[in-house]
Amino acid sequence: MTESTTRTLLEGKLAALELRLASIKRDVSRSHSSDSAEQAQERENDEVEDAIGVETEQSLHLVRAALARLDEGRYGSCEGCGENIAPARLAVLPEAALCVNCAG
Repeated sequence: MTESTTRTLLEGKLAALELRLASIKRDVSRSHSSDSAEQAQERENDEVEDAIGVETEQSLHLVRAALARLDEGRYGSCEGCGENIAPARLAVLPEAALCVNCAG
């Protein structure tokens, strides 16, 4: 994959994650029902949305870090051992910072 293609892929992933996080934040901030049974369900849903929000923020961090590595010329090198990350791994997980051996 070329650097340009990788950058486009990562930037697209970043934009999608930012939209997802904004949507989650809107959902969590909505008002709740006055019915106590519905409130319990809504609180449970809020907990799930909060967990998804945390996961999305972690994914955003990984994608931004991958873009920084690309800018610095370090993209594709394992941060654990310094070896090249397999192109197949980067094709599936372009934000990968570790090779399969170091990630395992």
